[in-house]
Amino acid sequence: MDISTLIPSFGGLGFTVVAFVLALLIIVFVHEFGHYIVGRWSGIHADVFSLGFGPVIWKRVDRHGTRWQLAALPFGGYVKFFGDANAASGGHSDDLKALTAEQRRATMHGAPLWARSATVAAGPVFNFVLSIAIFAGLFLAKGVATDLPVIGALKNVPAEVQELQPGDAILGLAGKPVADFQGLIDAANVLPPAAVVDYRIRRDGAELDVRGPYPLPPLADNVAGNSAAKDAGLEPGDVVLAVDGTPITAFDQLRDMVGASDGKPLKLTVWRDGSTFDADLQPRRMDLPLADGGFETRWLIGVSGNLFFEPETRTPGLWEAVSLGASQSWTIAYTSVSGLWHMITGSISSCNLQGPIGIAETSGQAASMGISSFIWFVAMLSTAVGLMNLFPVPVLDGGHLVFFAYEAVTGKPPTARALNVLMSVGLALILGLMAFALSNDLFCP
Repeated sequence: MDISTLIPSFGGLGFTVVAFVLALLIIVFVHEFGHYIVGRWSGIHADVFSLGFGPVIWKRVDRHGTRWQLAALPFGGYVKFFGDANAASGGHSDDLKALTAEQRRATMHGAPLWARSATVAAGPVFNFVLSIAIFAGLFLAKGVATDLPVIGALKNVPAEVQELQPGDAILGLAGKPVADFQGLIDAANVLPPAAVVDYRIRRDGAELDVRGPYPLPPLADNVAGNSAAKDAGLEPGDVVLAVDGTPITAFDQLRDMVGASDGKPLKLTVWRDGSTFDADLQPRRMDLPLADGGFETRWLIGVSGNLFFEPETRTPGLWEAVSLGASQSWTIAYTSVSGLWHMITGSISSCNLQGPIGIAETSGQAASMGISSFIWFVAMLSTAVGLMNLFPVPVLDGGHLVFFAYEAVTGKPPTARALNVLMSVGLALILGLMAFALSNDLFCP
């Protein structure tokens, strides 16, 4: 990635940084609040709840004796519990033995194993809860498509013939019956490209045969950040009319021609709001997750397609929305673990691992696309942070849980010397991973 793309102007850089810091602070606050509140419920006292590191710029002490503070470097946070030697709860202070039994019970290291385990696990769990709640809220706000494919609104796309109207229920496509929304997608995926397609619809209680555009036109429904299309100036809603002078009418044609380019530059003729322009771009090699957990390598420009209309939606019930949110969070976590494993085994490029610059750029692009996109990004990042913290690496929450599991089996915690060594190794691993991810941001294409 060319770091200069982050700073086309001071305003652009400032927007990216603000969006990244805001997303990070939301996620860190929820994560640390999980530690804090479950610790409090478990009888463990928190001395400090800090958003950020370094010099303190604001603080107050609540009625429970916890100091809440904002620090100057807003790139993380921590909860320091009573009796901790440091903010990572990696050891206890030297005077812990001088405390009374009641006071030791209020420390992380003097609390029962169940209380310590619950307090540590609460951070990642709260991240997952945040993700599910956000996804569920978005599903409730935006709705989900009805089972029957009913046109909610027509998108602004060029069409030789457009006889369809909002409210039309699609019953058939090119002579093939359509029973539900998924049936429409399946029929569209096997339909040969054409400028005009026959539709069977129900309108005002009557069944009609009308004509309209190809159901899956070469429409840029979404433009990915840090992509060839984004760099070339393409925007959501753009329609590709031709590739290297060859006219196209279907998104599959665009995908196939990009895939066959072998990374060579392409000239796209793009339609936007009634006018056309040419865009030169070079496809990039990407690794995409498959439904079975594997990956495939393809040449992409960073646009995703969709139908030429917005489907009619319904508001899901609360339980359905939560279930959809949980499914979305699970998909992100599963794909992340699968991707990491494939990078470790060399099946896909390690350039798929983003560092802080890449994440910051993505957050800025999500925010520029609107509040809904930014909130969706926060939910995705919260899942990733919760998952990362469960990795069994010392200094992470997962590492602490491994220590607690050892204590549960042996009846005693690891020795102080072993803890210090393991924490040092874990810190080195995390710093090394961060350096590697940062190098990806700077040097990967």
